[in-house]
Amino acid sequence: MRVPDLDEDGWCLASAADYHALDAETFEIPDERARASLKPGDFAKLIFLIAVEEDDEPITDRMWVVVREAADGSYFGLLDNEPDIDENDAFWLGTEVPFGPEHVIEVQAGNAESRDYAARAPLKIWPRD
Repeated sequence: MRVPDLDEDGWCLASAADYHALDAETFEIPDERARASLKPGDFAKLIFLIAVEEDDEPITDRMWVVVREAADGSYFGLLDNEPDIDENDAFWLGTEVPFGPEHVIEVQAGNAESRDYAARAPLKIWPRD
C-alpha cells in the first residue's frame, strides 16, 4: 500500500505511535490490540498533516475515518470529517484514506449507520499499487 506523501499528495498522516513513544503520559492512544483489530464500520481518529499554500509548515487536523477495508495489517477508511482549511482540494468527506494501526489515536465501535457508510463507494479512491 502506498502511503500518502505530503509533497506528492498534499497531505500525510502522523504516527500516533511515535507521539506516544515520545511522551506516553500526555499522549495516550488505544492499546495495540484495539488499533490492530478494527473492522469495517468502526471509527478511527487520525492525525492529518495538510499542506497549505501560504505556509511553509503543514497544518495539523485530527479527523475521523470510518474503516472500509481491513487486511494485512492495514486499513482503508472513508474520511468522515471535512478538513478545517479553506483551500482544500486534496480530499473531502467520503475520500478513501489508507492508514495503519500506528496512525490511530482514538477508536470507536461502529454502528449500523457507519457500516452502511463504509459500504458505499468512495468519493475518491486511493491507488492500490
